[in-house]
Amino acid sequence: MDDAESIVKHANNKKIANNLRDAFPHPYTPNDAKNWLKNIAPSNDLLFAIEVDGEAVGGIAVIINSDVYWRSAEVGYWLSEKHWNKGIVTEALQTLVQHTFNNTEIVRIFAGIFESNNTSARVLEKSGFELEAVHKKAVFKNGKLMNELLFVRFKEEK
Repeated sequence: MDDAESIVKHANNKKIANNLRDAFPHPYTPNDAKNWLKNIAPSNDLLFAIEVDGEAVGGIAVIINSDVYWRSAEVGYWLSEKHWNKGIVTEALQTLVQHTFNNTEIVRIFAGIFESNNTSARVLEKSGFELEAVHKKAVFKNGKLMNELLFVRFKEEK
């Protein structure tokens, strides 16, 4: 809960919300932050704040799938515009992917991004992800129908 004020400060940005699912609201209010922080505690997922100088300026998570997909997980992230283009998300993603592969039974991590999000595509590519599929006309965001790009990375076999 100590991060709620910082999360609101950095998350309340239309440019961030434009590249995320509608579950990430805009405007982003103190109630949104508090509700999200309350709901993440009882989870098997890997959820982390991205901190810069001790301040929560973003978030990154590995959401573990269930049923026959339990060896796969989805990764998602966001970062304050103030800290874009500094390699912060790339470093966080690479660290979280290695942690996930080293400490869980996950063998496949994927990310679905909007076709217009070139920056996120580059982050994924720099982190060893490859484009696996294009889901045509799969996303409707801000009144626009667009493709989803699905990137994937597999655990290296030893």
